Amino acid sequence: MLIKIVTLFLVGMILLAMFGKLRLPKGRGPRGLIGRGRCAACGRPRIGKGPCPCGKDRL
Repeated sequence: MLIKIVTLFLVGMILLAMFGKLRLPKGRGPRGLIGRGRCAACGRPRIGKGPCPCGKDRL
């Protein structure tokens, strides 16, 4: 009985994951924002509006 419950739970989680991937467009989410807010010279994430500490920031 316990194996049946665990199996149904895992199948339900797989179905939720598949529907979640279908709903979200590929350009959104944390992975789609990688190029934004980074220094063009060194690639560090920029926090705030100030220049990058490397001194080569041109954004």
